[in-house]
Amino acid sequence: MQLWRPKSELDGINSGSWYHCITNRDISLIRRGRLYSSSVRSSILHGSETWSVRKENEVALQRAEMRMVRWMSNVKVKDRVPSKELRERLGIDYIILILQQNRLRWYCHVLRNEDTDWVKKLWNMRWRAPDQEVDQRGHGNRLCKKIAKHVI
Repeated sequence: MQLWRPKSELDGINSGSWYHCITNRDISLIRRGRLYSSSVRSSILHGSETWSVRKENEVALQRAEMRMVRWMSNVKVKDRVPSKELRERLGIDYIILILQQNRLRWYCHVLRNEDTDWVKKLWNMRWRAPDQEVDQRGHGNRLCKKIAKHVI
């Protein structure tokens, strides 16, 4: 089994074979949606389990995905086709939903780890500002609880 290929063989792959498949009219929209989900979206969301995503990042991801969806479907904004309908044609979910599923999957993975694992130790640490006192109810443990509440 060859683990690497010469650059000349990879040029054809990188230069547009996925582009041709996603925009090809002979390929059904469902197949284009599956190709998009398996290759393009997975590349976009690689490592997203540990991202700290802000609202601006979510909006940017949604806009980029909708541009790609409209491009694959050959629909212009002027055509006024709803985004929900385009997603149903391609058989794909919202990118923010997939992002949340990835983060939740990572969170559950951390919870299943043993107590001796360094990630779980960090997760269970009490996070507080240096000038903040922790009261008896444990209100200094803010960061982890806030992240967990946002993810779940």
